[in-house]
Amino acid sequence: MESSSSKYLLILLAIFYLINSSSASRNVPSKITASTEFIKTSCSSTTYPTLCYKSLARHASLIQTSPKLLAHASLNVTLAMAKSTSAVMLKMSKSPGMKPREADAMQDCLEELSDSVDELRKSIGEMGLIKASNFELTMNDIQTWVSAALTDDTTCSDGFEKNTVNGKVVRGQIVKIAHMTSNALALINSYASLHA
Repeated sequence: MESSSSKYLLILLAIFYLINSSSASRNVPSKITASTEFIKTSCSSTTYPTLCYKSLARHASLIQTSPKLLAHASLNVTLAMAKSTSAVMLKMSKSPGMKPREADAMQDCLEELSDSVDELRKSIGEMGLIKASNFELTMNDIQTWVSAALTDDTTCSDGFEKNTVNGKVVRGQIVKIAHMTSNALALINSYASLHA
């Protein structure tokens, strides 16, 4: 008897959860819809719009419809990806059995990626300091650093052979970071153009 009442309680809880979650999805504020539409429209002007939208849509409630917050979020998402890839590459570089050419490419790439991470960090820091009085100078710095980060990413990916397992894995991640960096630069340029 007790197990049937437990089952009954679980069924009631499941029904309650379903009712609440479906009514919550119907009551999504229009701001989130407007935010995701804003992100989709903004990303359509980037070189990699699908990647742009997928990487930023989950941050829609924070971005809202702000070009500045969109550019800032894009930098943060790119930085997070670069840092996590760098950590994985560092572990891979210490694994035994790596060919000397791969090990050299990995070390070179880690240096390039470290530079990219630093440039993205500087850009994020400067985004937080933008004011009307320093807008043009600050945006020029940010655009320069993000462009340099993109060059670092591209240089890094060029060092890997496409026909090795490690090369394919690392190169794929670095190319994704380069695409995200490219998207961030496009969103930054778009934001800068609003104040030109």
